[in-house]
Amino acid sequence: MFELLAQTGLNALYAAAYLSLVAVGLVLIFGVMGIINFAHGELFMIGAYVVVALYSDLQMPFVLVAAIGLVFVGCIGILMEFTMFRPLRDNPLGGLVASIGFLMVLQALVALGFGVRMEHVPPFTQEVIVLSDRVRLPVHRLIVIVSSATLLAALWLFLKRTKFGWALRASAQDPEAAALQGISLRTTSLIAMFIGGALAGIAGSLTAPLISVTPTMGHSVIVAAFIVIIVGGIGSLEGAVLAAIVYAFVHTGVTTYIDGVIADIVGLSLMLAVLIVRPTGIFGARDRA
Repeated sequence: MFELLAQTGLNALYAAAYLSLVAVGLVLIFGVMGIINFAHGELFMIGAYVVVALYSDLQMPFVLVAAIGLVFVGCIGILMEFTMFRPLRDNPLGGLVASIGFLMVLQALVALGFGVRMEHVPPFTQEVIVLSDRVRLPVHRLIVIVSSATLLAALWLFLKRTKFGWALRASAQDPEAAALQGISLRTTSLIAMFIGGALAGIAGSLTAPLISVTPTMGHSVIVAAFIVIIVGGIGSLEGAVLAAIVYAFVHTGVTTYIDGVIADIVGLSLMLAVLIVRPTGIFGARDRA
């Protein structure tokens, strides 16, 4: 019983790690730009397909491929800001609809290039840390956990200790006041889209060897990310990380002991319960970055 509980906890920690990256990127984009990016799950998917194309097919080093995935998907985020979100900055609903259209375009392009079959990527390493007879932690999962924690810590330092980070936070808290202080909202939007896309891309790249890669894999990720940011408080980065951990442990625990479908229902119920008790989420919506 204890060993099953310990293994479930390790599995949940892995899920929380990559989900935190996706959710934090989504929160950052919303906080700075005020736009809900429904294509964020597809950015996760593109990161995974970068690994399929360069690591699985071309046998390039995994670390290099993960770095390429981070930069490539970040650049897609910049493209989205230029072509969709900037022209629709004063029309949040229009930006939301445009992101839905863009996610369909990305899915279609990937399906044309790779097909709709499931892609299975070999892990970076087959090594497993054996903690007991029934408790094991694949080293690749540990890499995902450590990488996610490192990236989140780097983002925290960037936001708290650099001028660009201060500009992002100021733009999220009060765009008009930030503009009056000489902060370019266009520049902060570009930075937010690059970072948000890069985090989703690296999450997809890191987890690609551990999951089945398909053109529609972003759906489940974006649903989980929306639950997380609502529970944590829309606009709160700290809330997104905390809620990702809570959601991952609840979802993984219910999946292990009961059923995956029930776990999805429990996850949605958790979100509804938080909205009833605290409509602004755990951390509220006042500190948006």
